[in-house]
Amino acid sequence: MRLVIAECQVDYVGRLTAHLPMASRLILIKSDGSVSIHADDRAFKPLNWMSPPCWLTEHEPGDEAGDLEAVWVVENKSGEQLRISIRGIEHDSSHELGLDPGLVKDGVESHLQELLAEHIETLGDGFTLIRREYMTAIGPVDILCRDAEGQTVAVEIKRRGEIDGVEQLTRYLDLLNRDATIAPVSGIFAAQAIKPQAKTLATDRGIRCVTLDYEELRGTESTEFRLF
Repeated sequence: MRLVIAECQVDYVGRLTAHLPMASRLILIKSDGSVSIHADDRAFKPLNWMSPPCWLTEHEPGDEAGDLEAVWVVENKSGEQLRISIRGIEHDSSHELGLDPGLVKDGVESHLQELLAEHIETLGDGFTLIRREYMTAIGPVDILCRDAEGQTVAVEIKRRGEIDGVEQLTRYLDLLNRDATIAPVSGIFAAQAIKPQAKTLATDRGIRCVTLDYEELRGTESTEFRLF
């Protein structure tokens, strides 16, 4: 992982455009190729980012660039670009973090995965299970299954559905769709509760959201009064 603190301007050019004016920010470059830009607030959420697969190239600024030291261009396979214009670098370091063991799920989340695998038809008529914990180069996909048309579907399960879960599933889908034996692969983000921001991001990326009823999956009847 490479950590760079620099005074920089960031411009995103792709399906839409976004501009961050010159300011001091943290640039995070991970070993999977992803690049994200952070301010000193907003917790974990970056100001802008480029998900893998993408590639960073460093360029000398042109004569018209004024006092810029460098221009970094991050481009993905769709031709979208994150252009980082750097005026000055305060810190630049690289660190080997090693293999991450992955997230250890709590009891409810792990049980949700087991129950959903047993009742895969919860996701839709005609769904069939391929396997649980389908391994990829960056970690296991919770459930890999097929829909009624035979298309492969990757399912990420959370107790609480937040933006980081959508990002995790997006990374899995990027990898899975490079495998010609199972592509195309669509995604389902499943949780007991999903935050509105996560739903918006998932929908924008073509990922279906499913809210899971833990008690219903366990076969526990509701204690509420019913007419029928």
